[in-house]
Amino acid sequence: MLEQGESSTVGAEELPLAGIRVIEFSHMVMGPSCGMILADLGAEVIKVEPRGAGDKTRYLPGSGSGLFPAFNRNKQSVQLDIAEAADRDVALSLIDSADVLLENFRVGKMESMGYGYEELAQRDPRLIYCSLKGFLSGPYGQRTALDEVVQMLGGLAYMTGPPGQPLRAGASVNDIMGGMFGVIGVLSALRVRERTGEGQVINSALFENNAFLVGTHMAQAQISGEPLRPMPTRRATWAVYDIFRDKHDDQIFVAAVSDGQWHDLCDEFDLSQLAGDPELETNQGRVDQRDRIHRELQAALSRLDLAEIEEKCTRRGLPVAPVNTPADLTTDAHLVASGALASTGLPSGDQVDVPLLPLTFGGRRLGLRSDVPTPGEHNNRYRDGPADTSATDSGSGQTAKTDPFATDTDVEESKTQSQ
Repeated sequence: MLEQGESSTVGAEELPLAGIRVIEFSHMVMGPSCGMILADLGAEVIKVEPRGAGDKTRYLPGSGSGLFPAFNRNKQSVQLDIAEAADRDVALSLIDSADVLLENFRVGKMESMGYGYEELAQRDPRLIYCSLKGFLSGPYGQRTALDEVVQMLGGLAYMTGPPGQPLRAGASVNDIMGGMFGVIGVLSALRVRERTGEGQVINSALFENNAFLVGTHMAQAQISGEPLRPMPTRRATWAVYDIFRDKHDDQIFVAAVSDGQWHDLCDEFDLSQLAGDPELETNQGRVDQRDRIHRELQAALSRLDLAEIEEKCTRRGLPVAPVNTPADLTTDAHLVASGALASTGLPSGDQVDVPLLPLTFGGRRLGLRSDVPTPGEHNNRYRDGPADTSATDSGSGQTAKTDPFATDTDVEESKTQSQ
């Protein structure tokens, strides 16, 4: 519980990854989402973009227009053409100063430019190298992957759409969750490095992430021995677990997943005939008469509007939700009141409200510390900056990493973080 006057966000000096430096070579979603989570947790994330216009993800149209604004807050931007000899020394200096390198380019790309793990680990055995790909090592390892590719290949599209109409999920679930697994790997590798002094390569992949997501369906198929049915036509587990309509024909989800909830539902919506039917006392009995229950419940809900249905269900602890669009969430009462959205500045001068991480630390959010950077906004510090500065690790007696981009404050932080 926050005390009166206490900040609703975690202070920069208290963030879990304060003092950790990450160099991000990435684009699109998987790499940037991984980098943003690390940045929100307090790491100094330096996003390396090509010279000129920068990351092409910035300029995607249509449904891609929200990708860059959603996943690039709290980062620094420096522009380097890392394949060119002229920028190689600067790129290597940045990597030498880092705890973590993050990349999500196609298989073999980083190695072809001389930035593969084996080569960089010889320069710095403490480096943690997070490589995000379409597939982990195996027969598919060299394939090109997108979220759609692995959703089709991995059965998620089959389970999402109606029979014969495989459908991509409505968000980049594998890209984002794959980035989250990358973060889990990085955090674990940092912990291992504390004990061993050694870094390692971490791999996360879209396809294996998708397999993890559909694991319950895989188990179901093996247990039942029956063909899986897509979610829109799945065999019901509960009789009331569906979308209904109010008196204005607006949609709302209502569920009752226990005997107690079933009786509360019947009581709240005056379904006395259903409540008194002994054949409906068990969950299986209700599932067997699902169509009848739906007809009577829908008739009752058709006399009410969304707000009335939501209020009645909430009062009795019944699961309920109006069917919103993502655009509705920018004014959602809970998200707004709880500080879950960050009004984030874009290079265009516009502001967009995007979700913060769904975490609190001691009741406080991991907040917005810096807006989405312009291409090369931090070139002066990281590419064209001051002379080399070294720090000594007073805890171990070893020389800490040389950071040619450090300010005096950074040097003091480096002394602490390198222990």
